[in-house]
Amino acid sequence: MIIAIDGPSGSGKSTLGRMLAHALKLLYIDTGSMYRAVALAVLEEHVDPSDKEAVTALANRIEIDLEGDPDSLSVLLNGRDITNQIRTESVTDMSSVVSTIPGVRRAMVERQRTMSNRGAVLNGRDIGTVVFPDADVKFFLTAVPEERAERRYKEDQTAGTPVTFAETLADMVERDRRDSTRVDSPLKVADDAVVIDSTGKSIQQVFEEMMERVNHG
Repeated sequence: MIIAIDGPSGSGKSTLGRMLAHALKLLYIDTGSMYRAVALAVLEEHVDPSDKEAVTALANRIEIDLEGDPDSLSVLLNGRDITNQIRTESVTDMSSVVSTIPGVRRAMVERQRTMSNRGAVLNGRDIGTVVFPDADVKFFLTAVPEERAERRYKEDQTAGTPVTFAETLADMVERDRRDSTRVDSPLKVADDAVVIDSTGKSIQQVFEEMMERVNHG
């Protein structure tokens, strides 16, 4: 079974993707972590992000692996655990740049399809439209920008990232704009996706709604 979860930043894709994968005993693939791994490699190897050919070549050359169960997924870059390193602000900024490069997206899509050969829950921004247009179940999660920014802001505070709520909201609005307007695989709702607005809902409420859909179509 392939379950696709798309949506903008802060819509709860990662948390709910892990919960679904755990409940259904499926592999969990956080595609955003894969783009973050590419971003970290770009920073570490001092590749010019505006040189699309060089970044694409790097994305094709590096090894990215996801290990562990959904609740404690480790991201490996060339065999090295980078799970914590890819959550820094510099990697977050770089990942939203490299993820707009068509060659990088093609390289990651190929890997995502290979990883999912035994079934998976995948989250991202183009899973139901590009990566798995024939997914068994497609969800599109959303919420008002202020609520999504509030979730991200709390995560940043917990991680000790020195940002204000206003900065988090502005960054999220800009990321939404970039994701929705990029030429290659823009963020959009698949025609057959189940759209769930989580504004004002608890994670548990949304999870139950999603499980209901999975179990009863």
